[in-house]
Amino acid sequence: MSLARRLEAARGLDASNDVSSGTSTESQWNPSPLMPGAPAPGPYETRNYSSEPNEALKAVKERAGVALYERMGSRITDNSIEEAELQQYVKDELRKIIEEEEIPLTLTERARLVQEIIDDVLGLGPLEKFLEDSSITEIMVNGPEKIYVERQGKLTLTGSRFSDEEHLRKVIERIVTKVGRRVDESSPLVDARLTDGSRVNAIIPPLAVSGSSLTIRKFGRVPLNVGNLISLGSMSPEIAELLQACVRARLNIIVSGGTGTGKTTMLNVLSSFLPADERIVTIEDAVELQLQQDHVVRLESRPRNIEGKGEISIRDLVRNSLRMRPDRIVIGEVRGGESLDMLQAMNTGHDGSISTVHANSPRDAISRLETLVLMAGMDLPLRAIREQIASAINLIVHISRLRDGSRRVTHVTEVQGMEGDVVTLQDAFVFDYSAGVDANGKFLGRPIPTGVRPRFVDHFAELGIPLSPSVFGTAPVGGGYR
Repeated sequence: MSLARRLEAARGLDASNDVSSGTSTESQWNPSPLMPGAPAPGPYETRNYSSEPNEALKAVKERAGVALYERMGSRITDNSIEEAELQQYVKDELRKIIEEEEIPLTLTERARLVQEIIDDVLGLGPLEKFLEDSSITEIMVNGPEKIYVERQGKLTLTGSRFSDEEHLRKVIERIVTKVGRRVDESSPLVDARLTDGSRVNAIIPPLAVSGSSLTIRKFGRVPLNVGNLISLGSMSPEIAELLQACVRARLNIIVSGGTGTGKTTMLNVLSSFLPADERIVTIEDAVELQLQQDHVVRLESRPRNIEGKGEISIRDLVRNSLRMRPDRIVIGEVRGGESLDMLQAMNTGHDGSISTVHANSPRDAISRLETLVLMAGMDLPLRAIREQIASAINLIVHISRLRDGSRRVTHVTEVQGMEGDVVTLQDAFVFDYSAGVDANGKFLGRPIPTGVRPRFVDHFAELGIPLSPSVFGTAPVGGGYR
């Protein structure tokens, strides 16, 4: 069958991909023209065409892509050309190439073909449409043939795919080279970011046995603010008022939680409370924070080069930041020996610092900080480490991802000090699990006050920071020393 005949036949196929189900569906009364004589699907049956790619359009796409590279040459990678200008130039060249092919295409097919080639050449290929979808929070690529997305906390397999492993590797290299990172057999895993701050992790063979793996945790174009978190039910207005007062009072705050619970989003919200007249230094592995203040110095760690040299760690940056006259130090995450330097900074006049740590509860956050301090290589007694933690940290905000996919503040906990060899904690707010779930499995509870006022609240009055008396409620419902 000629290429034109195959294209005409392929038009009978409904190629629309439903991202939420990962399938392409066709009416039960219209069997696929690609499968002559095939029985019609049953009344409740859907057919998955993700494994039956349109070979004709694919061939046109490949030829057009090769021709485009030949015509444009090095201009595709020329950073001096504006993005909009480059895209328009690519579109014009593609229209000429497709016209020269003399293949019968509808306006819809032509527009889709041009956009797909632009995505492959200048963008992230089949991932572009997921990056544009604001309802998708995470994109997970497990080899060239499987792309999962997370929407409202639920994972879904899509019908999209890369053409092959080489196509996927080109997209990964396009991402990491823009931020000065590299990925190859000698350095097969990398952390990077997109231009909007979205977090990217890539790992390639030989470490990824079934093909390269790419994970993108999307950041919204407009950062979530405290009002968004309240409307989503992630926190209550009372917690928001308390946290704003704590930041203004220069308390040292740790945001704890598991992977994907929204720690960085909470860090952004807390950072939004920082005064605009202070010098803020942020330290991250890959820059993700989206601070709105003017006086911000953003520092990013650097991995070792191909010779194994030139690494600048988070710990190096924390030490250097102390010489930069910071009013506030915001560390994206502590995960090693930099924990000791952070605690020392908090204990030597750099109040108001904020950071995050992976942990399953406020108590676990304290234990994890102890372990991370030991990773600094200093032979310190455990009691001395706990005294440093108890003296440095004032508040722990713990976030959990619940079974319904929602992310909620489940604990707001004061670090009160030491009792014997134990760091004492006191919950000010805890999540009310006793409220149960609704018919859709969504949790009905919210963070509620324990009725216990943190000791640092008395300090607010001395600083002239107002706090509503109703923030902590009146009747204790839990908490207490643990």
